[in-house]
Amino acid sequence: MNMKSIFTALVPVLLVALALLASDTFFIVSQNEQVVITQFGRFVRKIQEPGLNYKTPYLQSAIYYDNRLLDHDVQPQEVVTKDKRTLVVDNFSKWRIVDPEKFYKRAKTERVAEERLRDIIYSELRQDFGAHDLSEIISAKRVELMRLVTERSNAKVLELEMGVEIVDVRIKRADLPPSNQLAVFNRMRAERKRIARQFRSKGDEEAQKIRATTDKEKVIILAEAYKTEQEIRGKGDAESIKITAEAFGKNPKFYEFIRSLEAYRASISEQDSMVLTHNSPFLKFLKEP
Repeated sequence: MNMKSIFTALVPVLLVALALLASDTFFIVSQNEQVVITQFGRFVRKIQEPGLNYKTPYLQSAIYYDNRLLDHDVQPQEVVTKDKRTLVVDNFSKWRIVDPEKFYKRAKTERVAEERLRDIIYSELRQDFGAHDLSEIISAKRVELMRLVTERSNAKVLELEMGVEIVDVRIKRADLPPSNQLAVFNRMRAERKRIARQFRSKGDEEAQKIRATTDKEKVIILAEAYKTEQEIRGKGDAESIKITAEAFGKNPKFYEFIRSLEAYRASISEQDSMVLTHNSPFLKFLKEP
């Protein structure tokens, strides 16, 4: 076999070797990444700018970290407030890696970093919540409390030189423990019933005042109406008597006769009995033709 044949046979092998060498030498860093170059586990350099980069093949390794904001959501934990109320707090935080060199030396992985962040944030939450009453925590003051927690947690992280920054800490929920919820709900129910009784009592009082005023006005209206009725009736009777007197005054005997007939009609019937003397004036018109 001549040299040309040997070279022809080795070309594919050399191309594959060069491709493998190039793939382990050159690498691309995207805009949302940052890289730490290590050699046998020891830090060599960091890359935080996007673009094409290189490393010593097979001797050095590239470890990629995200340079965007990262979410850290923890399991709900209990804290005790200043007024001895226990709360189950469910919080989350936003953080990012700002120095990949320090991050690699102190934490190496995001999981280890999140465990340390969880302990730091929980410590600050217990401290802040323990210095305030429950009413302050669930009010608008909670925003200021979470700002202070964020600042102090970030200060502690900077002291540890972990190469990370805590951007924000927020509370998703703050509930009472299940063992305390029933007692709190019962107190709330009793308080609502007490307030309802107060409103009903005030309503009954107002209703009684309205009824008393209405009854008083009713009596006054009826009295005025009766007074007006009697005045009108009295005027009518007087006018009737006057007219009747004027009509019958022209013939008194005829008037006497008519009135007697009306008296006979009203007092004498088949079922009634009447005992009178023979010379009774009442029988005057019955005896005379």
